[in-house]
Amino acid sequence: MNSPLASRPASLAARSLAHVWHPCTQMKRHEAQPPIAIARAQGPWLYAEDGQRYLDGVSSWWVNLFGHSHPHIKEALADQLDKLDHVMLAGFTHAPVVELSERLGALTGLGHAFYGSDGASATEIALKMSAHYWRNLGRRGKSRFIGLAGGYHGETVGALAVTDIPLFREAYAPLVRLAATVPSPDARQAQPGETAADVATRAAAALEQWLQEHHATTAALIVEPLVQCAAGMAMHDAHYLRLARALCSRYEVHLVVDEIAVGFGRTGSMFAHQQAGILPDFICLSKGITGGTLPLSAVLTTDAVYAAFYDDSVARGFLHSHSYTGNPLACRAAVATLELFEQLDALNANTALAQGIDAACAPLTHHPRVRHARRLGMIWAWDIDTTLPDFARRYHQQALAQGLLLRPISNASGHTLYAMPPYAMDDEAVHCLGNAALAALNATLAQEPA
Repeated sequence: MNSPLASRPASLAARSLAHVWHPCTQMKRHEAQPPIAIARAQGPWLYAEDGQRYLDGVSSWWVNLFGHSHPHIKEALADQLDKLDHVMLAGFTHAPVVELSERLGALTGLGHAFYGSDGASATEIALKMSAHYWRNLGRRGKSRFIGLAGGYHGETVGALAVTDIPLFREAYAPLVRLAATVPSPDARQAQPGETAADVATRAAAALEQWLQEHHATTAALIVEPLVQCAAGMAMHDAHYLRLARALCSRYEVHLVVDEIAVGFGRTGSMFAHQQAGILPDFICLSKGITGGTLPLSAVLTTDAVYAAFYDDSVARGFLHSHSYTGNPLACRAAVATLELFEQLDALNANTALAQGIDAACAPLTHHPRVRHARRLGMIWAWDIDTTLPDFARRYHQQALAQGLLLRPISNASGHTLYAMPPYAMDDEAVHCLGNAALAALNATLAQEPA
């Protein structure tokens, strides 16, 4: 007998709506615009079932680095699959997780890597590890956290505690133990005559005032270094990180840098915090770590933190796990991704690529309805002056019509159009990004009421 699933007349999009709950999505909106069924991807391009091609201007939620279906990563995964697909990391180890940990340690200066599956789990791991560290030192009162206004660190319950996005906080308030929030060093807040460094200094002064009063109960400060992505690509001066590092050291509070979105070359350096010349106590990594192929996250920390857990007592060990911790396939993909940085001299190559994208996007940057045009490394952002409350949704639709995947961010601060493309952009893709982004903006603004 044939399976009832063997031959269905419905489209893939219709079947998806019937059976798949899509992430962070009001599913009712798909009544008007069904999800696009993607059949394959190559380089910076996504190819739909109907043959339409889309430029992946957001790297599929910021995860893809060197283009889809990169042959080097594919070859590494095929080789690994022939050897070892998975083994539990409790009581066992394997070559990919060891090599990846060694490489990450050499790149960051933090020599102990703990693995999870995604960015939110990395946040959870870092926060738990920080609080448990202080507990192991006999300072149980240090169990609270602080984050920046507008900060985003994930959507699991623990990560929501340090995520300052009203939509999430209000929906899940009864479940969340909210952290304190201190002012953001967002350079867009500069007063007349102020520089970005001045804003950073002002924000750090507020942090210092808070730590003076609450350091005895505070375990850690968590920061998205240089760019607060969900806050509308809010960029700040590296001076803030230097001041925050000094304050955390003075008041005995851990500094956690969330490099989940901004790591692996996005800001121009391998890791964003390195532009401030500091060493944090914890680094959270995910998204681009596997080049956009498999889910993986890592938290790296110091010898001092590791030593506080090294004991005969199980209760003093770090109590966290999941079945796929340090999965060999994901770790092998991450190693292959790091190899590509070396083989392609990616950071230097991106400097030239970014200049080409700057030129292609110049008409957008100088558009009369654009405010605070800005770029850091391979991240572009433009705040849009519009009366459309649903600008982000309308722009997304217009961009798709132009063959471009861009998803603006709308929040209490306004509407931010941004691009975070893969590092595999050729001239055709660069010009598509600039031309289509501008055409979509004009088409969206034309929908404003007269």
